[in-house]
Amino acid sequence: MEWLIYVSVAIIAISFAFLVFYIIQTLQSLKKTMDNVSTTVEELQSQVDGITKESTELLHKTNSLADDLQQKSDSLNSVFAAAKDLGESFQNMNHSVRRVSDAVSRKADEESEQVAKAVKWGNVVLDFWSKWKTKKAETSKAAANSNN
Repeated sequence: MEWLIYVSVAIIAISFAFLVFYIIQTLQSLKKTMDNVSTTVEELQSQVDGITKESTELLHKTNSLADDLQQKSDSLNSVFAAAKDLGESFQNMNHSVRRVSDAVSRKADEESEQVAKAVKWGNVVLDFWSKWKTKKAETSKAAANSNN
């Protein structure tokens, strides 16, 4: 019976040795995995730092572009305001020209009767003068014929 105790103790010792061996292998595998995770986290941290730096630079460039765009937009606002003022000036000038044209047209219509009367009187005077000249020429001819 004593040998049974020795065999039992030997089996327990061998089982404990296998258990320790498998625990050691598991812990070594876990250490490799943890080393890989640590390396990956370090690489990830450097990548995150790079991305953060690039994002910061990109944000500064974006802010700079936004400021530049705002300045150019403000410059264009004055150009558009000037164009609007120019358009209003042209519109006012067109209204003035239209009023003057309408006034000239109305005045011409009002004065057209007087012009027509003046033309008629001018024609009467020309006819009278033409007849007078013809009569004078006939009288001069008749006087010249009677002197001969």
